[in-house]
Amino acid sequence: MSNLSQAQQQDVQYQLHSYTNAVKHAQVGPRIMTRGEGIYVYDDKGNRYLEGMSGLWSVAVGFGEPRLVDAAARQLQELPYYHTFTHKSHPSVIELSQRLIDYTEGRMARAFFTNSGSEANDTVVKLVWYYSNALGRENKKKIIARQRGYHGVTVASASLTGLAGNHKGFDLPLPQILHTACPHYYRHGLPGESEEDFATRMADELEALILREGPDTVAAFIGEPVMGAGGVIVPPRTYWQKIQAVCRKYDILVIADEVITGFGRLGKRFGSDVFGIEPDLMVLSKQITSSYQPLGAVLINAKVADVIEEYSGRLGTFGHGYTASGHPVATAVALENLRIIDERGLIAHGAEMGEILRQELHALADHPLVGEIRSVGLIAGVELVADKARRTPFEPLGSAGAYAYERAHDHGLIVRGIQDTIAFCPPLIITAAQVRDMVARFARVLDDTAAHLGHQR
Repeated sequence: MSNLSQAQQQDVQYQLHSYTNAVKHAQVGPRIMTRGEGIYVYDDKGNRYLEGMSGLWSVAVGFGEPRLVDAAARQLQELPYYHTFTHKSHPSVIELSQRLIDYTEGRMARAFFTNSGSEANDTVVKLVWYYSNALGRENKKKIIARQRGYHGVTVASASLTGLAGNHKGFDLPLPQILHTACPHYYRHGLPGESEEDFATRMADELEALILREGPDTVAAFIGEPVMGAGGVIVPPRTYWQKIQAVCRKYDILVIADEVITGFGRLGKRFGSDVFGIEPDLMVLSKQITSSYQPLGAVLINAKVADVIEEYSGRLGTFGHGYTASGHPVATAVALENLRIIDERGLIAHGAEMGEILRQELHALADHPLVGEIRSVGLIAGVELVADKARRTPFEPLGSAGAYAYERAHDHGLIVRGIQDTIAFCPPLIITAAQVRDMVARFARVLDDTAAHLGHQR
């Protein structure tokens, strides 16, 4: 720790970091960010970085937006806190509830608020079980998620997550959570298999799992419209239509985890709009406030909400909620954030910038490290491979991605390394010139990574 600054040493001594190797962290210390402006953030040494990940997939309107600061300040002065327990409410949570339901054009009927996407997905598990109990289906409790899916880190939501790093050491997943195949055609498509045939096989595998477990034991299926933290995996054509048909056949609820894909990330209000998903429950967070305040939400359709509300009457209460559910400051910021997105046309703008991002990244397709480029809207992933022709991954897996992730900082760029996929998810406010600058920086990172790996070989 002798090479670390005093602030870095304090951080190492007193904080346990999320998603971090604590032993390595004690050696290298944190990169300390001190301010943000638009699509850029600055560290304590004055270095500026183009934030190609919107923080954690979430700062839609950019850093330092004064309207969100003012909205929080006004609410703090007027009503800094109140709860939503036992028939209490407040104006901003009422308005936001209606706004979100209106956003779905009536497909959803009720909103329940949490502090994060993880809590929202934890709530979803409880809602599914509550719903089954209300209908007298005491055995219909299993929930099917997907390998490489990401749904959070609480005990229940981490069980839904299909990533080994979220299970190892935590005795997860829970026994009532199952996982079906990841719909990554590039990695899992068979020789000669078309995209649509691959989608059919994915649906057939889901149906086979349901039949093995017993349809009367399976309550719900959960998936992200586009898998984010699993590697920006875009589903093949017709995938969601085929998956939903299987779920409807066996009376299985469909849950769309829109934590990353909501509020314009994929070029429409929700990822469900892009892929034709008709969810029974929808999970929201991140861009709902541009992460200026912690907030998550579960939207519930009338079919499910009516059963839950009736059951709460029979039991005497709906015994679930959080101290900060629908927090006044968070909901006030969310309302202003959504006004900004609408007034500035950021959903259409994000779609336009996403097309430029796609074109710029595909100009790198011939690079010797680039295996597959995946993008939809303003989110993208570039998978690095050791051998393009054979699609051979690096050994150890993630070594190339880790080097590229770190090296990007030297070029003033923040990306995400997901094994050997480099992910991009810039703020919706990014301009065409900034998109091109971001990809130009990444091109230099690719060259540095290739040189490094060549030296290693």
